[in-house]
Amino acid sequence: MILGFDVGTTAVKALLLSEDGTIVAESVHSHNLSCLHPGWSEEDPEDWWAGIVATCRDILTGRDPGSIKAVGVSGMVPALVLLDRRKRPLRAAIQQNDARAIDEIVQLRASFDEGKLFKRTGATWNQQVLGPKLRWLQSHEPEVWRTTRQLAGSYDYVTTRLSGVSYTELNWALEAGFWDVRRQRWMDDLLSTVGLEPSMLAPVRKPHDLVGEVTADAAQETGLRKGTPVIAGSADHIASVLSIGISRPGQTVVKVGGAGDFLYVIDQFSPIRELFIDYHDIPGLFVINGCMATSGSLVKWFATRFREGTSYATLDREAAAIPPGCDGLLVLPYFLGEKTPIHDPEARGTIIGLTLTHRPEHVHRAILEGISYAFRHHVDTLETYHHRISEVYMVDGGARSALWRSIMASVLGRPIRYVPHVHSGSAVGVAILTGVAAGLWEWGDIEAFTGPPETTWPEERATPVYDRLYSAYRDAYRRLKSLYPTLR
Repeated sequence: MILGFDVGTTAVKALLLSEDGTIVAESVHSHNLSCLHPGWSEEDPEDWWAGIVATCRDILTGRDPGSIKAVGVSGMVPALVLLDRRKRPLRAAIQQNDARAIDEIVQLRASFDEGKLFKRTGATWNQQVLGPKLRWLQSHEPEVWRTTRQLAGSYDYVTTRLSGVSYTELNWALEAGFWDVRRQRWMDDLLSTVGLEPSMLAPVRKPHDLVGEVTADAAQETGLRKGTPVIAGSADHIASVLSIGISRPGQTVVKVGGAGDFLYVIDQFSPIRELFIDYHDIPGLFVINGCMATSGSLVKWFATRFREGTSYATLDREAAAIPPGCDGLLVLPYFLGEKTPIHDPEARGTIIGLTLTHRPEHVHRAILEGISYAFRHHVDTLETYHHRISEVYMVDGGARSALWRSIMASVLGRPIRYVPHVHSGSAVGVAILTGVAAGLWEWGDIEAFTGPPETTWPEERATPVYDRLYSAYRDAYRRLKSLYPTLR
């Protein structure tokens, strides 16, 4: 069997895949996202490791650890973990959707040419890349920075805890904004600009590379067998693409996890300024990546703060009785600023059109609709560059909601494909990647694992309503953009 872990925004997920690609067992261990100040987004790496230990011991109960052929981890990217000389975290991880480094973005735009950055890395100066966050740390937490010896991401940190081997996975290097794609090396002039010593970056490895084996200490904690092979692993959104066999240019994935991802497969390095670009886990392919700061985390925020104790199924059932458009209610889902396609860390979550007739179920549905409008904005951006979408799949936790799939189909005006047994898309994807790396499968075997998708079609009565409100959604941000900075 193959064991795959996913370090997500809200939980660690683990699953076992059998030799024929069947999911044998799954386990989930929740953790919290910390937002101590507006725009901040942090998590404790020790919580991730506790989730790895808990889910691993749960999933191995009654099973022989020797049956695990290899282990792989996926996770959020580019999360920023600062490690001391013992490879232990010095502070909470700064998450990929953190928007604190607003002033530092402005500074770097003035000191390092954004055109050169984009040409060599496919990145621009925005809240996702790590340069501004490093500048913020140097200014606001100099003692932490002085004792930092190495940087890591989420899944490579966990894999280092499992194997004892330090490395940097390829997509973390790319999304961090430091990796020269054409030269396949770090950009030394950029590292110097952001005050980063090359020794603080571990060697770069590809997702399917075997990086080491489970150590004796990790085996004792997790219950895994010492010596079990461990691979470099995958960015979570790219693993989601792999989980449903998406490998043809034009195929698109809407990933609705804690954050939101819009993922479009291409066969060459051809970045778009408004979006990001990643390596596909399958060699030779790339993925144009739209990444939204909040998605499922916004749904969770509403449920826990205003409907505590109410299940998501109940929230959906109540919201399904509300007409499309929520009686004139509109949500801009910029609760942690926004990354793509607007790249505005000062944007704020906004609820427009509230009246005394609106109830909580209106707000829940308006959140689902607002996030769907944000995905449509990505479709429009992609098509501006003459890319054409062949089909759209929806994956991860939000995809389990039949209501949300229906809203998404109607907002996008396209059928939505959904593979029911692949709701933990990232964990499934990294398990498949691990199996290929371990020689259990070939790349061509992947599509056979997924099974036929379910299809949700746009609702004829809803589509014209959403077309009108999508225009209002785009107009609302344009009108409010100049107001948001005053709120900071």
